[in-house]
Amino acid sequence: MDPKTDKLIRRTTIGVTVVAAYLLLTADYGPNPNVLDPIKKAIQSAELSVKRVLFNSGKEETVENGKEKQSSLDSKDHP
Repeated sequence: MDPKTDKLIRRTTIGVTVVAAYLLLTADYGPNPNVLDPIKKAIQSAELSVKRVLFNSGKEETVENGKEKQSSLDSKDHP
């Protein structure tokens, strides 16, 4: 096989493998805690860090703060 084609196939395979692993790790496994929770939290933390760097938002909002804000909005909707 041509070396360029071989290199393209290897890189494509690595990319697809990374995407598949990401989707499997971040899938919703229900409300019960499981063994993948620490990995999922690390991935979400990395996502948040990348978003802060790329979009340079001056806000220091974490995933937990977002959940707290959402729950406070829900409580305002239902007296």
